[in-house]
Amino acid sequence: MRLRGPIRLDRHATPALVVAGFAVAVAAASALLSRLDLGTEALRLCLQVSVATTIGALFFACLFIGRISEDRRQIAESEQRFRRAMEDSAIGIVVVGLDGRIVQTNPAFASMLGYSREEIEALTFFEITHPDDLHVGRETMEGIKAGTVNAFQFEKRYLKKDGTAVWTHLAGSVIREEKSRRPLYLVSQIENIDARKQAEARIAEAETRWNFALAGAGQGVWDLDIRKGGTTYSSTWVKMLGYADGELDGNPDRWLTMIHPDDRETVAEADRAHLDGQTEFFEAEFRMRHKDGRWIWILDRGKAIERDGEGRLIRAIGSLTDITLRKEAEERLTVSAAMLADEKERLRVTLQSIGDAVICTDAANRVTFMNPVAEKLTGVSAEAALGKTLGHVYWAVDEETGHRIGVTRPAIGGEAPSDQNSRAVLIRRDDTRCSIRQVVSPIMNERNEFCGLVIVFQDFTDARALQRQLAHAAAHDALTGLANRSSFIRTMEELVDQARKDAAAAGSTGHQFMFIDLDHFKLVNDTGGHAAGDALLKRVAQAVRGALGPEDIVARLGGDEFAVILKSGSTAGARIAARSIIDAIAGLDFVWDGRPHAIGASIGLATINANCGEADEIIARADAACYAAKAAGRGCVWVAPDGRITDDKSEPPAPLAAAS
Repeated sequence: MRLRGPIRLDRHATPALVVAGFAVAVAAASALLSRLDLGTEALRLCLQVSVATTIGALFFACLFIGRISEDRRQIAESEQRFRRAMEDSAIGIVVVGLDGRIVQTNPAFASMLGYSREEIEALTFFEITHPDDLHVGRETMEGIKAGTVNAFQFEKRYLKKDGTAVWTHLAGSVIREEKSRRPLYLVSQIENIDARKQAEARIAEAETRWNFALAGAGQGVWDLDIRKGGTTYSSTWVKMLGYADGELDGNPDRWLTMIHPDDRETVAEADRAHLDGQTEFFEAEFRMRHKDGRWIWILDRGKAIERDGEGRLIRAIGSLTDITLRKEAEERLTVSAAMLADEKERLRVTLQSIGDAVICTDAANRVTFMNPVAEKLTGVSAEAALGKTLGHVYWAVDEETGHRIGVTRPAIGGEAPSDQNSRAVLIRRDDTRCSIRQVVSPIMNERNEFCGLVIVFQDFTDARALQRQLAHAAAHDALTGLANRSSFIRTMEELVDQARKDAAAAGSTGHQFMFIDLDHFKLVNDTGGHAAGDALLKRVAQAVRGALGPEDIVARLGGDEFAVILKSGSTAGARIAARSIIDAIAGLDFVWDGRPHAIGASIGLATINANCGEADEIIARADAACYAAKAAGRGCVWVAPDGRITDDKSEPPAPLAAAS
């Protein structure tokens, strides 16, 4: 129940009480004396006693009433001071009933939660408490009701009027009834600690990130404080060595006993140097014994952060990092580097000693390596070539076209096209040339990125000359130098295929095939021998070749049989060319061993076009026409168009025409 002010007596009540008391005393004495049969003296004595008693009573009554007034005045002053303290306090003060009802509050608490005093005094503490903190203080209330708790304090969150939470520190006392000790209400002081709580949360978050970073990086922290008499280690540090939290705390020199014997002197020296102020930081790599007995590599970095007036260490802080994996990787790298150096030396010796020329470039096409063979073939020293672009050292062209064979970046897999390889010619800086065979391979790293080229090439001049000789021999007659039968047949087949492809082309006339058989050649062989026959065949080959154009193809099919493919598709033109050949052969002035020999030629013509059949059919048709020419008296040309054989001068005999 709220008390609004002390109970005060009316200022006129005191005299009335005095008079009334005196009247009561006199009346009582008169009544008593009227009943007693006493003398005058006795009556006088009684009256004196009565008056004295009354006066004494009145005196004590006045004293009592004055005491009550003074007490009430002091209570009023105390209440006034309490009210002023509540009103002016920067900390929230609340009077709360045992049922949680807010009996009275000060402006500071109302302002803290964003309410007016009237609004907040209409609420209960349960309505303004954060739902997650409703349990806070429950045991305190039970102790208050049981009489075991008279003061209390705890932290909890309240809800502001706008719904946001604010952290507070609450400290209070229990007001009890004086005699029964029954709790009446609670008086609480409530302080806003929201800023502190947020700061603590930020600190906790930063510490969590710090610890997480240390754990993630495999780092521990040690803190040596001489004043505290030992060294403390972070949980990451002790776990790094297989120990539990706190198990290594204490003796500041214990860590030295855990260092590998081979590393102790080095570590102790680094430690002494820093303690003596010779180095700004302490840093050392060493092995430490894990709790399970194995050795792990540690990187220890530290710094003295406090010294006394004489420079003696008071406090130092440092970190330890498990670098075992790094050390193992370094060891593997050292072994790999040694193996790589050996392999590189073997490769260098190999490249220096092999018979092939080798040039290496980087991704920018600059020369990075040349072996002695490459120096010899290019005419450029390795010293002069290194760092230069490849074009300054190596210039390869196609032998037939003269176009440069690019070696900037071939497709992955490797080599330059085989036709270019077979025709590559290296042009040196002095303009001399040599045929080469080259293989160009890209250098790719593990990320499939282009890093350069390796060009391997050989002097192929002699081999290519031999290849040309062999290729020529395989396709040409050894005696006359003309195309031989096999190469000629291949050419025929290609022309027949091409004629079929060109069948739809307007005005396509195809080609003419000419089968030539010498007349009276056997007599030369019989009288002059094979030497005379061979000499005559060479003269015939020259005569036939000389009678035709450069695009026409001439071949010796065997013995004294020759064949010609005329690129002109005109039958009339073919007859003229055939007659020129016959005249050239007939006009040969051939003498052997002083004896002149005269020969002639018979020629059969056939057209090469889309409807002429296969190559062997065309040859057979021309051969038949040539046979008809011989039967007609030799030295003439016969044509077999559309299945008919005709002479260029007269009609053929009927039986022969039918046979063709």
